[in-house]
Amino acid sequence: MPGEIASLTLPLFVPADRPERFLKAAAAGADAVIVDLEDAVAPEAKAASRDLLVKGLAAMPQAMPVLLRINGTDTEWHEADIEAARRLPLAAVMVPKAEEPADLHRVADRCGCPVIALIESAAGLHRAVGIAGASERMAFGSIDFAADLAIAHTRQSLLMARSTLVMAARIAGKAAPLDGVTTAIQDAGLIAEDCAHAVELGFSGKLLIHPAQIAPARRGFEPSQDEVGWAKRVLAAQADGAAVRVDGAMVDAPVVQRARQIMARHAMPAGRSDLCQ
Repeated sequence: MPGEIASLTLPLFVPADRPERFLKAAAAGADAVIVDLEDAVAPEAKAASRDLLVKGLAAMPQAMPVLLRINGTDTEWHEADIEAARRLPLAAVMVPKAEEPADLHRVADRCGCPVIALIESAAGLHRAVGIAGASERMAFGSIDFAADLAIAHTRQSLLMARSTLVMAARIAGKAAPLDGVTTAIQDAGLIAEDCAHAVELGFSGKLLIHPAQIAPARRGFEPSQDEVGWAKRVLAAQADGAAVRVDGAMVDAPVVQRARQIMARHAMPAGRSDLCQ
């Protein structure tokens, strides 16, 4: 199960109070479904939504990883969410506003499954290395993070935070984090560009909020034809053992490693739309 969470690229959110959408989300082509008990559900509907989960998740394909975003540790709904999570067939629990490694250990122990830590505040970013070590993977709640710091939600303003999360995951020996959402649903060009930007910074996945985002997001994570061509030439030269240059540039161990990383992205699966066919 932990290996499965580390390899997720494009998980899709679905509101916990809309169980009729669970199967549609599973069939849409995402890598996992995140059932959301937090922001997507109004306070007065949380208890009823929680009660619907057992029946709603029972119909999900076994091959589709299901994650549950619970309410934060400082909310009145947190304890009931933990009790519900213990009884559900989950691949992981997502903890919002993660700020304390001890909280993540406690949630993982009580739920009996891996934890994804959602970094959404300055305090969470400050403790990112410890949080990465206490969770299976981190994700970036970029919108809440921008609000916490009273900054714009732009690539430039969030550059430091994104780079810090990637660095923290690497220091902790964990998979690269999942980037935050793109709020535009129908702007395929922007979604693909945001994903390409995430790849450039070292992220290995992105949180999605609508099925229409899946195809452009997947394109954004794919390397370009030029990148694939270059990587193939580098690996061929390395296999030859005779060439020390490719395209006029030196080929050494880090260059070969970069080429292998590009080819690994090129080999990424094209989604899981077959699960409900």
